[in-house]
Amino acid sequence: MKVTTANVLKASILIVDDQESNVSLLEALLGEAGYTQVASTTNSQEVCALHRKNRYDLILLDLQMPGMDGFQVMEGLKTSDVDTYLPVIVLTAQPGHKLRALQAGAKDFISKPFDLLEVKTRIHNMLEVRLLYKALANANEVLEDKVRERTAELRESEARYRSLAELASDWYWEQDDTGHFTKVSGPVLEMLGIRVDAFVGESCKDANDGWDEAERAVLNERIAARQPFLDYVFTRAGADGSRQQFRVSGEPMFDQSCRFIGYRGIGVELPATDADGATR
Repeated sequence: MKVTTANVLKASILIVDDQESNVSLLEALLGEAGYTQVASTTNSQEVCALHRKNRYDLILLDLQMPGMDGFQVMEGLKTSDVDTYLPVIVLTAQPGHKLRALQAGAKDFISKPFDLLEVKTRIHNMLEVRLLYKALANANEVLEDKVRERTAELRESEARYRSLAELASDWYWEQDDTGHFTKVSGPVLEMLGIRVDAFVGESCKDANDGWDEAERAVLNERIAARQPFLDYVFTRAGADGSRQQFRVSGEPMFDQSCRFIGYRGIGVELPATDADGATR
C-alpha cells in the first residue's frame, strides 16, 4: 500500500479561517506547491455541512473564530457519520491551545504566524497518513464484501447440496465420533421400523433384528478405519422371509484440527424382494 506525490497533490483540502488574509496566504501557498483541490470558507458554521458533502481529506482549521470556534467545529465534525477519522490540522497563535486541540481530536497543529516550510511539510505528512488510512479502510471494505459474497456462495452451495441429497436419497444422516446418529433427515425410521443407531456401533451387537451380520461387519470395519464408502449395499431379512436392501454412501468428517468428529452420508431403500428373490 503506497501513497504517491500525485495522490497527495490531488487530495481535497478545506481552509477555515475568519481572516481573509490568512485564507489567501494558504491558498497561494498550496497552489504553488501543486495542490489542485483547495476550497475555503470564513464561516465556521458551514464546515460540518461542507465536510458531509465533500468529504475533505484535510481541514485546516483556525481555532479562534467568532460565532463557532475551532473546538466547537471539531465537536460537530465528530458527530458526523461521514468519517470516524478527524482529518484536522488546527491553526493557532496560542501555544496553550495546542495540547487542548490535540486532546479534542486534531491530528496536528500549525503555529501562527506561519512558517511556510513548516506549513507545507505538516500538510504533506498529514495527507500521506490520511490517504493511507483511506486506502486501508477501502481495503477492509473490499475484504468484508468478499467475505459476505463468499458466505452467500457457501450458503447457496449448502442449500443446493441438501436439495440434491434429498432428491438422490431417501435420507441424509450424520454420526458423532462414537457412532451415534446425531442427525437424520428423511423417513428412515418409518422405513426401517427400528432405531437408527442399529445400523452400526455397539448397540447393534445385541440386536436380533434381521440384518446380515457379514455385511454389517464390513461396514463397521470401514467406519472404524475412517474410510469413505460409496453405494454400499446391505440387507435385512423380515420375519416373513422378505428382504429389504439399502444402499448407503458416507464420508468421515474432521474438524479444523484434523480430529475425527463423525460420519455423514445418504441412503436409499432398494426395491423389496420376497423369499424367492422376486421383486415386489
